[in-house]
Amino acid sequence: MSLKQRRTKLDLGIGRNGAGALVLFALAASIGCHSPNTRSTPAPHADQHSAVCDIVIVNAEVWTGVEGDTIQGDLAPTAVAIRGNRIIAVGSDATIRAFIGDATQVIDAEGRRVIPGLTDCHTHIIGGGFQLARLSLRDADGREAFVQAIAAEAGKKRKGQWVLGGRWSVESWEDPQTPNRSWIDPVTGDTPVLLSRMDGHSALANSAALKLAGIDASGPDDPKGGEIQRDPQTGEPTGILKESAMGLVRRLIPSVTSAQRYEALLRAMLHANSLGITAVHDMSSRTSLPVFRRAEELDHLTVRITAYLSVSDWAAHADRVPTYNLDSDWVRLAGLKGFMDGSLGSRTAYMHDPFADATDDTPYPRGQLTDMADPPEKFQQNTALADSHGLQLAVHSIGDEANHLLLDAYEYAAKRNGSRNAQHRVEHTQHLQVADIPRFAELGVIASMQPFHKADDGRYCEKALGQERLAGSYAFRQLVDSGALVVFGSDWPVVTLNPFAGIDSAVNARTLAGNVWLPSHSLTVEEALRCYTASAARAIHRDDRLGTLEPGKLADLVILSNDLLTMPKESIGTVQADMTIVDGKIVFVR
Repeated sequence: MSLKQRRTKLDLGIGRNGAGALVLFALAASIGCHSPNTRSTPAPHADQHSAVCDIVIVNAEVWTGVEGDTIQGDLAPTAVAIRGNRIIAVGSDATIRAFIGDATQVIDAEGRRVIPGLTDCHTHIIGGGFQLARLSLRDADGREAFVQAIAAEAGKKRKGQWVLGGRWSVESWEDPQTPNRSWIDPVTGDTPVLLSRMDGHSALANSAALKLAGIDASGPDDPKGGEIQRDPQTGEPTGILKESAMGLVRRLIPSVTSAQRYEALLRAMLHANSLGITAVHDMSSRTSLPVFRRAEELDHLTVRITAYLSVSDWAAHADRVPTYNLDSDWVRLAGLKGFMDGSLGSRTAYMHDPFADATDDTPYPRGQLTDMADPPEKFQQNTALADSHGLQLAVHSIGDEANHLLLDAYEYAAKRNGSRNAQHRVEHTQHLQVADIPRFAELGVIASMQPFHKADDGRYCEKALGQERLAGSYAFRQLVDSGALVVFGSDWPVVTLNPFAGIDSAVNARTLAGNVWLPSHSLTVEEALRCYTASAARAIHRDDRLGTLEPGKLADLVILSNDLLTMPKESIGTVQADMTIVDGKIVFVR
């Protein structure tokens, strides 16, 4: 029976048990697969021929992810054998058929490409799950559509409920004016609204929300590391809040329950699996950790989670990470997350020189360092302290001066502690001084990048920075060529979680406006794919069990709709996951 004949719809049933817990059921009995709610005992060292396998995939084009392996021709592998949660063998159809028994589920891939499970190396997975159920303004193509969508959402709310979500961007609008509270006040009335920009570093609040926060023409002053944007003539707030100023309103939003977080996680995992994602590196809050633990205890996880705890005070948390007791193949707390600066789109990224479009009355012409990173000398001390605990640090850094200061801090920590205790990360790595590019490989620092951000920023980056500074922007090619370890993710829900959109951006250099921008910084398809697979596993020191299709490794793999390695590269963005297998279990079938 072929894969096409076996194909069935995978249903999601979300219900509540007696304790009110949400439960995920993948109803895939009609294709004979195991429930993703069960786990198998690893047996990587068993005699490969001592027993038949649970799943055998044949008639495939297998990309193992191992550097140097053949992808076409007589020597290219065409089949994979899985027993329990491990890959037992990879080879030709004739070789792998030896593992087939009466109980084996044989999947005919019908010539499709099979790749290792994809890892998104920068997500906010529970936040993404919430965003799937909130207002999305990503596709609003102008002021009218923007206002209408907000009006429709506000009309659904009961008294006291908030309109949340957003992820708006104006750069592709015919008239790219920044939204103002006066746009939405007439359609929202007393319903408070807080809608984040696409990058999450600024947000639009309506008058009702500003009033609740006590923000008006008389104050308050800008909080450190933030800005309340005001009308230069009247001092009245425009409704745009940047960086830490968003917290003045966010703190008023009713807290979500643990059950709601759990539901968001389940929703997010199903979405991730549908895109071929089997693992994430998550920038997590403390409230996320018990949700992850509970999902593992209930065997509901279908995505492996490596978490970085986002806290502003590393000194207070450096010695507490082991107490969370999260270190398995499903959930692992690897280290701490921090912030150096903001974003390019909000003009809060910290640059060496002023933004090219800054004016005389721009409050922060070079952007801003966060409170955590300012002063840099104190940040260096905290970095060295966290490094001395052996924690892997993952720090948001976008501007070229912010990246320079972060590399200085990592270098200081290595010198002070006598060795590199952990392979630290720079999250985003969007704009670099050219002289800093070789320092990543020299210091063993990981460049964690989100290629689809390039598609977004490419619409306005030159306006913001000028032509000369682009040599260090989205330097995928330059970093890889320098020997740096580069990994890819999305920053979901900031942009789409779809990894094939990311690969398309890294390879084809197209912006959301359809233009080709900085093509000399692009990677090949295999290089980009490796950033989501083998390199992603190396970045978390799990390349002994993840990232490639090799005997003994965990059985996380994807059957694709098209062969992204041989198809015209201009069409890469159309590729989909047809089947996703995690831990030897089928968790998604298109």
